[in-house]
Amino acid sequence: MDARTIVGVVGNIISFFLFLSPIPTFYRIWRAKSVQEFKADPYVATVLNCALWVFYGLPFVHPDSTLVVTINGIGLVIELIYLAIFFIYSNWPKRRKILIVLLVEIIFLAVVVVLTMTLLHTTKKRSMLVGILCIILNIMMYVSPLTVMRRVISTKSVKFMPFYLSLANLANGCIWLVYALLKFDPYILIPNGLGAISGVAQLILYATYYRTTNWDNTSAQHQTQSQSSEVQLPNKEPV
Repeated sequence: MDARTIVGVVGNIISFFLFLSPIPTFYRIWRAKSVQEFKADPYVATVLNCALWVFYGLPFVHPDSTLVVTINGIGLVIELIYLAIFFIYSNWPKRRKILIVLLVEIIFLAVVVVLTMTLLHTTKKRSMLVGILCIILNIMMYVSPLTVMRRVISTKSVKFMPFYLSLANLANGCIWLVYALLKFDPYILIPNGLGAISGVAQLILYATYYRTTNWDNTSAQHQTQSQSSEVQLPNKEPV
């Protein structure tokens, strides 16, 4: 087993636990039998993210990327389970929105697959097209942690930003950054480089505002933590 494979396996493990991080949110939804104030947007976006990375990692698009396929395939299944739970406990307007967005994503993915396989005839060209799309989607998904970071600065409180999730995001970005460098892959390198930078920034904010955080209000803390589990998605790029 070479170094790149070992790093990829470690990355799969870290990413797998990041995919599981919203479980407390969905446990709360299940207990309340309602989605309450939570939104399905992050999970719908992650479905498309995972699907694109699965396609990217296939041998006829980007060879020797099995570990990218495995973790994103697992992540895709997990996110669909989250959406199924969300769908069950939503009202009809929210269900309709989920269905519409998923339909748009399916059409978009189908167009990408057809164009890639019919118009591009080398893995280099296919990797470039799908990789660029993955990078664009990943950059758009960084709006979530940026929103949390802005809230931390404005409130001078890290209640909105769980420490261990930030630490795991940093570890995830770093491990996949190393993976991309061992066999140079710019399409994995760029989003995970951004992920590592985001993780470092979050930890700096945590160290800066930890002392000014009011931990006494337990109920408020629970509320903000539940909100942060919704807002701050794990940085799962590319996995």
